[in-house]
Amino acid sequence: MAGTEVLMAGFGGQGMLLSGKLLAYAAMKKGMEVSWLPSYGPEMRGGTANVTVCLSNNPVGSPYISKPRALLVMNQPSLEKFGPRVKPGGLIVVNTSLVPIEANRKDCTVVYIAAGELAQKAGTIRAANLVMLGAYVGWAGIVDKDTTIAMIKKEFKKKAKFIPANVAAFKLGYEEGRKARKGKQA
Repeated sequence: MAGTEVLMAGFGGQGMLLSGKLLAYAAMKKGMEVSWLPSYGPEMRGGTANVTVCLSNNPVGSPYISKPRALLVMNQPSLEKFGPRVKPGGLIVVNTSLVPIEANRKDCTVVYIAAGELAQKAGTIRAANLVMLGAYVGWAGIVDKDTTIAMIKKEFKKKAKFIPANVAAFKLGYEEGRKARKGKQA
């Protein structure tokens, strides 16, 4: 694998920067070269927030990517802004809990995930970002499921009571991503 770029976007407070960090850590554990570039508005919670994660077996030339290969969007404004930028043949993962419109990209694979509902099923609505991360990891297979779970546990070790629900949310998303991938190949 030469490399890939993933853009994760939503409102501040939705956890996309954290999801990007977890993806980056899992890739580093795999021995990959990684860059993690966050971007957020001054108001933080409720403002815009996105992160670009570049993963490669070779050194990453630039953390700035204008046309990512994959996009995870938590809200409609993020889909409207970043959806057109995804490279043809790329992947778009859409949180249908907050995005009532379609991606309208016939040249990309689009996976629709009810991240809010799945996070609630896992025990906390606040883990919708981990459902989305799980869906991406399940679809792309670029990092290992168990390594990503280990990174989640490490991230929340000081708040251990949140680990079960966050891991459960990731696993639910992962299974949805795997099912969507199998459905695409059938």
